[in-house]
Amino acid sequence: MFNRILPAPAAQDLWRRVESGGALSCAGVCGSAQPFLAAMLRRQFPRRPIVVVTNGLRSQEVFQQDIETWLGSEDRVLFYPAWESLPHEAHLPHADVISERLETLVALSSHAPRTTHHAPLVVTSVAALLQRTFPPDSLASRTRSLRRGDRVVPLDLIEWLEDQAYEPEAQVTAKGELALRGGIVDVWPLTRPWPVRLEFFGDELESLRLFDPQTQVSRDNGAVTEVTLPPAGELGILKRAPAELATLLNYLPAGTVMILCEPGALAEHATTYAGQVPDGDPFFVEWTEFLSLASARGMTTVSLLAERTSFEPSSSPSSGSVVLIEDDPDPTIHHPPSTILALASLDPYRPISDRMPAPEIAEAQRREFFAQLHRWLRQGYAVHVFCNNGGERQRFEEVWRELALGHGPKPKVHGPQPPDAAPTSGPGTLDLGLWTHLGSLSRGFLCNEARIVVVTDAEIFGRYKVQRPRRLKSPHAAATRSALDIDFTELSPGDLVVHLQHGIGRYTGLQTLPAARNREPATRNPQSAMADPGTECLVIEYASADPEQDAPKLYVPVTEAHLVSKYVGAGKARPPLHTLGGTRWAKTKHQAERAVRDLAAELLAIQAARETQPGHAFKPDNAWQREFEGSFVFEETPDQARAITEAKSDMERPKPMDRLICGDVGYGKTEVAIRAAFKAVMDGRQVAVLVPTTVLAQQHFNTFRERMADYPVRIELLSRFRTRREQARVARDLAAGSVDIVIGTHRLVQPDIAFKELGLVVIDEEQRFGVMHKEQFKLLRRMVDVLTLSATPIPRTLYLALTGARDMSTIQTPPQDRLPVETIVCEYDERIIRDAIRREVGRGGQVFFLHNRLATIDAMKFRLMQLVPDARIVVGHGQMNSDDLEEVMTTFVNGEADVLLSTTIIESGLDIPNANTILIDRADRFGLSDLYQLRGRVGRYKHQAFAYLLIPRHARMLSDARKRISAIKQYSSLGSGFKIAMRDLEIRGAGNLLGAEQSGHITAVGFELYCQLLKQSVATLKGAKLKVRAPVEMRLDFIDTREAEEAETAARAATLPSSFAPEPHHRIEIYRKLAQAEDKPALDALAGEVRDRFGPLPGAVELLFLATELKILAGARGVTVIEVEDDKLKLTRHGDYLQFGGRFPRLTAKEPKARLNEIKKLLLAL
Repeated sequence: MFNRILPAPAAQDLWRRVESGGALSCAGVCGSAQPFLAAMLRRQFPRRPIVVVTNGLRSQEVFQQDIETWLGSEDRVLFYPAWESLPHEAHLPHADVISERLETLVALSSHAPRTTHHAPLVVTSVAALLQRTFPPDSLASRTRSLRRGDRVVPLDLIEWLEDQAYEPEAQVTAKGELALRGGIVDVWPLTRPWPVRLEFFGDELESLRLFDPQTQVSRDNGAVTEVTLPPAGELGILKRAPAELATLLNYLPAGTVMILCEPGALAEHATTYAGQVPDGDPFFVEWTEFLSLASARGMTTVSLLAERTSFEPSSSPSSGSVVLIEDDPDPTIHHPPSTILALASLDPYRPISDRMPAPEIAEAQRREFFAQLHRWLRQGYAVHVFCNNGGERQRFEEVWRELALGHGPKPKVHGPQPPDAAPTSGPGTLDLGLWTHLGSLSRGFLCNEARIVVVTDAEIFGRYKVQRPRRLKSPHAAATRSALDIDFTELSPGDLVVHLQHGIGRYTGLQTLPAARNREPATRNPQSAMADPGTECLVIEYASADPEQDAPKLYVPVTEAHLVSKYVGAGKARPPLHTLGGTRWAKTKHQAERAVRDLAAELLAIQAARETQPGHAFKPDNAWQREFEGSFVFEETPDQARAITEAKSDMERPKPMDRLICGDVGYGKTEVAIRAAFKAVMDGRQVAVLVPTTVLAQQHFNTFRERMADYPVRIELLSRFRTRREQARVARDLAAGSVDIVIGTHRLVQPDIAFKELGLVVIDEEQRFGVMHKEQFKLLRRMVDVLTLSATPIPRTLYLALTGARDMSTIQTPPQDRLPVETIVCEYDERIIRDAIRREVGRGGQVFFLHNRLATIDAMKFRLMQLVPDARIVVGHGQMNSDDLEEVMTTFVNGEADVLLSTTIIESGLDIPNANTILIDRADRFGLSDLYQLRGRVGRYKHQAFAYLLIPRHARMLSDARKRISAIKQYSSLGSGFKIAMRDLEIRGAGNLLGAEQSGHITAVGFELYCQLLKQSVATLKGAKLKVRAPVEMRLDFIDTREAEEAETAARAATLPSSFAPEPHHRIEIYRKLAQAEDKPALDALAGEVRDRFGPLPGAVELLFLATELKILAGARGVTVIEVEDDKLKLTRHGDYLQFGGRFPRLTAKEPKARLNEIKKLLLAL
């Protein structure tokens, strides 16, 4: 296409004017053609930097997506976003935003103008250009490169990194963090996808390797030879050094081409943005000042405007032309317009619009548009169709062949040379026919002069009305799976803990018992269970049997940390502490064991009964199913792909499916249901989708229709958003079998609803339905395949415990480019409310304002209209007339309102990617899970989302409310749904999944022990053997498990010294893993992990691992006690001593390590 247009005389005229510099305007270029024109400029001027300026983040992303499609992989497009916070606000921009800004600055500052490489091409927004940044020399001085073999003092490096805004942490889990452990420095530069581990030998940098932030283990083939460390912040550093201020212009040489998309809109957006900035703010520059500076620096500005396009379907080829007008300060001077090219919108031909019409209207529009494509082809036009992926292209070609029969000769369908290449070809090789390309474009356009039509599959099929650019797969897709794993070692003083033998107590901290000079064991006192002096212990306080005495304390050596876990209950109730030596804990544990055994038996009985019932075996995937799945515009996360495979595999078995899909809000459960539903329809069966609310039903209806728009699938809605007449029509058609998929509320399970051939039922958020409805669901499960979706994040421990007893899939990986929601707790302040709404609306987004009091909701609307008069505000609540509520929700979903002021009707499942700010009035009145669900309504897209928790001014909150607010702010990371439970305030998962009775037992014994009991019961009832390491007692007089304080004891210490692993949390974690290692390979893997994270193992740690290996060997051979006294080895098996040749063997080695190896040799001989 480029080669067909570039040589045209009019195009050559444009290139000459750009070459001569100055300011010029191109009028008549429709929005979708602007990236195409920018790509042509890049092709013509490869050595000149190009900066494209759009009016906001959304248009910036769409422009980047389009121009990357036009240029292909040969050009890298840099993305320079604006901060999504303002300097006067307390929170700083997210690390990912700063990362993209710094990558652009580094690329611009390192580009040499006369190199053979293409000059940088930057896509940015007007807000980003107005924000100041580092000058180039300051950025260079704040950036450091390290290579293997460099001599660097680690402590000096840490000090320098902290000065560049890197945050010191115990371990690195996020960009911009650093950690020091002995000779190892972990650091995560903002411009790298993985953190880097720097290992020093003295002052020499011995190795650099990448590591996984979740497991903390180095990656395979992760070795690197060099790392560049840019600053880890921008705004925070600039605030400390306000003299160091510049703009993007400081990085651009003279001759840079600056493309201004719709300069009028840019100026308007700049004015709006300036209104949010306090007067005299040093971190911003005025738009007019910026343009003057650009002109003074010798930059060429090309303004692209969509105006002056008077395009009609019947107009001549010269209409819709691009007009070039040179800017002149004197408006009285007339410049004759120069016609260049025709780059016009396809809107007059009415391809499928953004608002998806009824299926029959959409089909008629599609046929008419296909007829127009045929007319263009007969007139000699080249028609280029861009498809998001192979599935979309395959479907388009199939429909084209279908519809071509009624419209004359069928044209040949071409593909691009390689599928992923840029759509270019010479004018001699381009057929005047139909071309299909793989690539993402937002919209098509028409160029009459070159006789070219560009159209997208979204316009043809009415798909994806919200543009969501497809991004690269996250390198952390696998790593983030463990985000929902509960860390039972994450203890803070005051936490409740469960000791396996003594029950629930209160953890008060770590303490090293004072060492006695003679190293004799301390006398055990009835009030305090003591470990040996010098031993590091977890101190646990228990209830006192006598109220007048101090609470007794249990001192648990860290080597026995596996016996202690953090207490996590299943509700708000806090259990009483147990007494040491009492019988209550044993009874409680026994009751829980019995209840768990009953639950496991019930689950297995249900499963066995289902196995005996006949069901429909769905056919394997057909061609349409494969096309349909291939047309998904996002990258499936590994968890999502596995859940899809498991659900479809269940459907193909001749037994009724009953699978539960668990995942956090926005993690892609709906797509699993959509694919299962499509599979059912492909096999001639009907699908019912049950949802708890009318608003969610409407959203699912829109989503299903949008996803299946390419296919002849009839989807209907049955809820109070439909009139009685419409509901009656849908009911008749369901019974007749002409409706394939019906989506509705509990209305679907009422007696008058009958199906002709029901094959699949999808239940969304079952726990939100009433008891009667749940009983009806039980009946359904015996007859048809059932897929249940739950936004309750299920922790991995419970998932593993239920494996084999419940068909369950978990989705724990957040989608790519999802940023955690920035949570701000503040007193109700109208200035904050005004700024928050203005900022979101200013960047093209929308706002949820939650006000949960019907009596005052209209007054709140009036107040918001006074605060932000320009914002379009709509009100929605459950008491509204159904037609009015539907209109409100449709208005908001379609982007025709800026603020949705509502009650908690928005809590369940709403997915509006453009809404990225939520303000929750009287947040102190909501439960923790409610706050978490409400916050999950935003942050569904690659924008920094904000949640404002507004609490009343000068009001004293109850203690529980303070804790809830604190917890929701603390757990702002992605996938933190279950981590909320760590504050013991409320667990949704276990209670919803297992029922109220089981929740009581979880409360009684704690979550980890409950899961262990459940896992054992399931395995026992299924006749499976659980792989559990046998307990072995070890009493060796030549080994000391206490931290060595004196030189003479260091050689016999078998421990984790605090000098090696300084953080108590890390030491407890390693001791637990040592106790849980089941075999030698697991132990070796742990040793490798510890060596990788903390450096070479000192002698004490080597002895500790060797002693653990002996326990594993002994347990596998039935040995329960290993004892060495006066050089004699005594092994106990089945209650008897083992003798060798009628006597106890003597150890001859002197060093502890050699002695342990002697014992190992004897154990191996058993």
